Amino acid sequence: MSAAHPVPTAIDSAEQGFWRELRRTTQARIGLGRTGDALPTARVLEFRAAHAAARDAVHTPLAVAELAHRVAALGLGPAVHVRSRAAHRAEYLRRPDLGRLPAAGEPADIPRSGADIGFVLADGLSPRALTDHGPAMLAALVEELAPHYSLAAPVIATQARVALGDHIAETMDVRTVVVLIGERPGLSVADSLGIYLTHLPRPGRTDADRNCISNIHPPEGLGYEQAAKVVAGLVFGARALGRSGVDLKDTSRADAFGSGEVVAVETG
Repeated sequence: MSAAHPVPTAIDSAEQGFWRELRRTTQARIGLGRTGDALPTARVLEFRAAHAAARDAVHTPLAVAELAHRVAALGLGPAVHVRSRAAHRAEYLRRPDLGRLPAAGEPADIPRSGADIGFVLADGLSPRALTDHGPAMLAALVEELAPHYSLAAPVIATQARVALGDHIAETMDVRTVVVLIGERPGLSVADSLGIYLTHLPRPGRTDADRNCISNIHPPEGLGYEQAAKVVAGLVFGARALGRSGVDLKDTSRADAFGSGEVVAVETG
C-alpha cells in the first residue's frame, strides 16, 4: 500500500465513530470525511439531494385550495387568498419589494373583523414549509390564544414577504397580526416555518417593529406547542407595552428566572 493510500488505523475508526455519533445530534454537515482530496461519494450525493430539495422548496407553488380546506377545519371562517404585486415566482425572487405590496385591487375581499389577532399564512421562500407545518401551527396558536382573544378568519398570501401582512392586517382591522411564513431553505432544512408578530400593524412598519420565532419544523426544530406559547407571551407583552419589536423581549425559555413569562422592556 502506497503512502498516498494509508491503511485505516484503530484511531481512524475511533474518529469515524466519534463523528458518526455527533452527526446524530445535528442536521449540520460535520465530520464528512474525505477520499483523497475530495469528499466521499455518499456525502457529495447527499449534498446534491439537499440542494435539489431546497430549490424545489422555493419553486414549488403553494396549493392554495388544499391549504384553505385544511385551515377551514379549525373553525375560524373561510380563508381569503391575497396575492402580492410580484406577478410570478421569478419576479418575486428578483424583486423583494414587490412581495411586500398587495397586487392592484387587493386585499379588497378581506372582511373587517376588528378582532384582537389576525393570522396571515404566507408562502414566503418555502411554500413547502407552509404546506407541511402551517395548518398544525395555526391549530396550536388557536388553542393557545382563543380562550383569551378574539381571532379573525385567516388570510392566505402568495408570492408574499413578511411586510405584506401589514397591508392585510390594516384591512382586517386587527390589533396584532401573526404571519406564518416559509423561511429561506438551507442545505440542512428545506421546510422551516417562521412566525412574525407585529402589534398595531400598518404599512410602513419595519423589522424593528416585529418579533420573530423561527426554525419551526418538528421533530428536529421548534415544536408547534412551544412556538404557540412564545407567541401567546409576546401578544400579552405587546398589549401591555403598546408595541412589539426590539423593546419586547422573549424570556419564555429562561427557566432560571422563575415564571418564564415574556416581559415588556421599556428602553427609551
